[in-house]
Amino acid sequence: MTRFTTAWHPTPVGDVLLAFADGGDLVALHVEHDERTHAIEQMARRLPGALEHDDDAAEAVAAQLDEYFTGARRTFDLRLDWRLARGFTRTALEAVCEIPYGETAAYGEVAMLAGNPRAARAVGTACRTTPFSIVVPVHRVVRADGSLGEYGAHPEVKSHLLDLEREAAGG
Repeated sequence: MTRFTTAWHPTPVGDVLLAFADGGDLVALHVEHDERTHAIEQMARRLPGALEHDDDAAEAVAAQLDEYFTGARRTFDLRLDWRLARGFTRTALEAVCEIPYGETAAYGEVAMLAGNPRAARAVGTACRTTPFSIVVPVHRVVRADGSLGEYGAHPEVKSHLLDLEREAAGG
């Protein structure tokens, strides 16, 4: 049976639930806007195996998140376990990682980066279902007209992250 470790970390956009595989790789980072109990239940459904809570497991990720939110970190140096993102979803999310800090790209542009120019909607689905909020910067993906979009029904979070990056980047 696979064992996963979870931990919570507070951020300016809400508490994040972190999940790690046995080897310490990050399996998921989810910003919780509602109840922690609901988030744990959702995570348990996505990760078949034992979930154990250990705040110490999050130390390295927590430090990088804190640096990001102060504007001191522009990229994350984390080992990601991609088991929750496969096929084109993973390809699209890896392409999202190429969007420079403080900048945005349209869904169609990300589809081109991912090698499938007609897959803008699939990029939207990948962004909506990403297991790695914030560390895979799906907040940098916008609509073709430049508007932000919904960002999991929390466009204010997307706006906050983009404003933080633009301010830290000096623009």
